[in-house]
Amino acid sequence: MGEVLIGLGIFACLTGAAIVSLMVYEHFPTHHRQDDTSAVVRLAANLFVVLSSLVLGLMINSAKNTFEAINSNVHTFATDIILLDRTLRQYGPEADGARQSLTAYVQRVVDTSTADSDTTVVPNRLSELLLNQVGDILAGLTPADARQTAAQQAATQQLQKLIEQRWILAEQSEGAIPAPLIALLVAWLTLIFASFGFRAPRNATIVGTFVISGTLAAAAVYLIIDMDAPFSGPIQVSPAPLQRALAELTQ
Repeated sequence: MGEVLIGLGIFACLTGAAIVSLMVYEHFPTHHRQDDTSAVVRLAANLFVVLSSLVLGLMINSAKNTFEAINSNVHTFATDIILLDRTLRQYGPEADGARQSLTAYVQRVVDTSTADSDTTVVPNRLSELLLNQVGDILAGLTPADARQTAAQQAATQQLQKLIEQRWILAEQSEGAIPAPLIALLVAWLTLIFASFGFRAPRNATIVGTFVISGTLAAAAVYLIIDMDAPFSGPIQVSPAPLQRALAELTQ
């Protein structure tokens, strides 16, 4: 929801700047409407066009790297879940309680992802209790032979790795693009759009062009910001690896 509000705010800034500039231009003093003044305004706008292009490129690259890193970590997370379940199966029927808690945790993760929650690995109390319960059951097992001892030790290590990976995903879900950079980019784009209305004809075609251009520019920035937060919005990390992990656990 926050990204949507940011996108709407950017649209209002860009379109509003262009239309306001268009409407107030004729009220400027005559010496402010000379060709030399217009040329300087265009030169200043061109400078910020270059800067905005560079910043947009950096933002796209940062958001892409964040998205790919989290997508890779989700696959690793799902793989670790399957490996932990396989180790618990090797231990024997005594570990069925731990497997049930693990399955309940994965089911909750999948349910929240399909319900379009803020994040599929949100560190809430219930999820934490389910994973802690797996650890408590593991700690309470009494191995009968060397095979079960090895399985218990391996499962404990895998569970610790799984918990660490979960917190890594939770921390990465916040995004990496700093808010001041977004604000600076919006300021530059606002100035550029304001220059569009300088000496532009006052007709419906021009206004429509401003509205469409503002919409597309705001949508581009919105999608970049949304990709930087891969667990919400229209561009999300696929929950398919976790769904496949759940299918493996319930076989």
